Amino acid sequence: MNATACFHCGEPNPAAPVVLARVQGRERAVCCPGCKAAAEWIDTLGLGDYYRLRSEPALRSDLDFDYSAWDRPALRRLHVREAAADRAEVIVLVDGLRCSACAWLIERAMRGTPGVLDVGVNALARRVVLGFDPRQVALSGLLTALARLGYAPHPLTAEMIDSQRQRESRDAMKRLAVAGLGTMQAMMMAVALYAGVFDGIDPAVREFFRWLGFLVATPVVLYSAQPFFRGALREWRSRRLSMDTPVALAIGLIYAASLVGVIVGGHEIYFDSVSMFVLFLLLGRHLAMRARHRAGDVVDALSRLQPALAERREAAGFVSVAVHELEAGDIVRVASGAAIPADGELRDRSCRIDESLLSGESTPVRRDPGQSVIAGSLVIDGPIEIVVRRIGADTVLAGIVRMVTQAASERPRLARVADARAARFVLRVLGVTVLTALAWTWFDPARALPAALAVLVVSCPCAFALAVPAALTRAVAVLAERGVLVVDADALEALATADRFVFDKTGTLTEPSFDREDIEIRRGTLDDALGIAAALEQGSTHPLALALRRMAASAPVRSAERLRQIAGAGVEGDVGGIHYRLGREEFALAGGASEFVTQSDALVLADESGEIARFVVGEQPRADAAGLIRGLMAQGIACEILSGDCRTRVDAVADRLGIGDRLAKASPADKLARLEALREAGHVVAMVGDGINDAPVLAGADVAIAIGNGSAMAHAASGILLASSRIDTLLEARRIAGEMLVRLKQNLAWALAYNLAVVPVAAIGWVPPWLAAIGMSASSIVVILNSLRIGRRPSGPASTAALAVDKPAREATA
Repeated sequence: MNATACFHCGEPNPAAPVVLARVQGRERAVCCPGCKAAAEWIDTLGLGDYYRLRSEPALRSDLDFDYSAWDRPALRRLHVREAAADRAEVIVLVDGLRCSACAWLIERAMRGTPGVLDVGVNALARRVVLGFDPRQVALSGLLTALARLGYAPHPLTAEMIDSQRQRESRDAMKRLAVAGLGTMQAMMMAVALYAGVFDGIDPAVREFFRWLGFLVATPVVLYSAQPFFRGALREWRSRRLSMDTPVALAIGLIYAASLVGVIVGGHEIYFDSVSMFVLFLLLGRHLAMRARHRAGDVVDALSRLQPALAERREAAGFVSVAVHELEAGDIVRVASGAAIPADGELRDRSCRIDESLLSGESTPVRRDPGQSVIAGSLVIDGPIEIVVRRIGADTVLAGIVRMVTQAASERPRLARVADARAARFVLRVLGVTVLTALAWTWFDPARALPAALAVLVVSCPCAFALAVPAALTRAVAVLAERGVLVVDADALEALATADRFVFDKTGTLTEPSFDREDIEIRRGTLDDALGIAAALEQGSTHPLALALRRMAASAPVRSAERLRQIAGAGVEGDVGGIHYRLGREEFALAGGASEFVTQSDALVLADESGEIARFVVGEQPRADAAGLIRGLMAQGIACEILSGDCRTRVDAVADRLGIGDRLAKASPADKLARLEALREAGHVVAMVGDGINDAPVLAGADVAIAIGNGSAMAHAASGILLASSRIDTLLEARRIAGEMLVRLKQNLAWALAYNLAVVPVAAIGWVPPWLAAIGMSASSIVVILNSLRIGRRPSGPASTAALAVDKPAREATA
């Protein structure tokens, strides 16, 4: 058996020698040994159904791939995030990922690969998120597995993103241009034919114009409308219905009926209508694509912030090196106006730093020696020197890009509900279309086809399908522009309906500080104690750690080994071969007694011999905390504090902010128990925190909100991340989330009202196909334009209207 096209990739097969691959028990002709290996491997994995589900052939597979370079430490560090010793994550762009069948194949094949822990595939963005155990499988092995499937992997870089978007935009514009030109020409032919009905026209001229209409409409149907036909074929293969099925049926039937009318001399042809139908649908899809690209613009801009080169201090002075060559502990120099290449600490002097693209704040922030700086920030007052702490995939910048990318590969609850509604609606539309055709066949057979086509065209599953994604996409994009990053799209729904906000205190509602005058030294010198404490807190982003390192900027620099964070207690590690503990008194002293007067609001530094120093913690509420609490309470939302700090300090902050409910000396288990009690009482709870001990309660909340400079564990457990240092951006985030639900409900209501109004009229026969095409496309455009209203700055008291979203609103979307 020798087919002309390769079974795997669709490329022409050579005349000889014949290469055969055995797939699902049958011999299939393929073009090369690479495609043979890929096809047989897919079949060996038990995934032969891929060939039935796919809408396009795979890319040609090549056996000569070598990804061993990705295992080099410098390159691996740039793209791979080491979450733990047994877990790493990488995001790659892949060629050939074209449809849901490809995503299905990649997910199932990669999940069966030893060492792979998790797989997320975004077919639209052509990105694959892989979580794996580096002890069991090398990165090169994962990439080789992708390549064997026929999907060539590439590093996630700004250049690759731009190239991908340019290809998508260029393809969409070409199809739109062909449809536009074809529609104009088809309308010219139609005008001549319509005029001839009234003024008379020679039959030969009429036939000439009809065939011209066929010629100009054919490229529109066969080229511009390809995405709809491919989508419908994919839906039928996967046995599910969506908007592409009725659209493809309508286009095909209108075109075929018109062609038959031209051939047999029928009275009705609709080449102008089908061309206009395709044009308006493509316009709607183009608007949706632009909205999707705008939603990703902020995140993609973040990936461009990190520079390619850095000036590293070496024996001969500062030398330019590639960013992936940096190591933790290196000292780099950054000039005025330049971007910081890695996360680190300011070393030499104070300066102003522009973090607007990271946090949404337009005003540069001041950073003092010892304070953390973030990769991608722009230096205003340079040059400065920083000590590198984290590079590549471990930076805050890379973490933000990774979290939002991973969120994009998941389907939120609202989108799944909308897809189910659209599928049910399409099934009903097809049923109404058949009934309309049968009814008119009984009464007036000549009107059966126009009436059935009108029902098929005028109904708009597109509006149903776009109602939720358009609103979600717009809300996520607006929030990202304002320094609020949505990691989990489901969190927006919960944020809009939350009736209880629970706050951590230290670092969330307050800013901690230390005073050298209040440090009590039992053994050694003040500088020794500060140096040891700063070494134990190296790399930590907790506000207490940042304040401690800032105070220790003038102390001798020391390094710690075998560091271990104890949630809710403190940190321990070895400095200079001696084991130290820093944190709560009971943890640091490990049961020993202190000769000092007990101060529960202090951090204690101790070794095996006992207490060394006591750092009294001072704090004050954030400047914007009071405004946030007042704003939430004005909306009828109850607020409370859950803190591990002592009761005196918790009460002082709660009283200053006007918060009645508070719980002090709370362990992570205590916080989680309180949260579960609130949820059992029927509350929708939003938890706001930043520290390591907040991660469990963040993970258990209805919506988890992490402060941007909080710990990585808190970020991983959160659904919303505040990149800005201002926590009152939560008010704006909740307003936009509420507005999203309002617009979403309006979109669904509009789609339902439109279809209920026009489908009966079309079934009666009062809507010609050309008018049905305009109505369907206009319905989709209304949904998109309504969604684009999300986030427009309100001008008056009506700005709080979108916040009046309660549980009934949430239930209305279910």
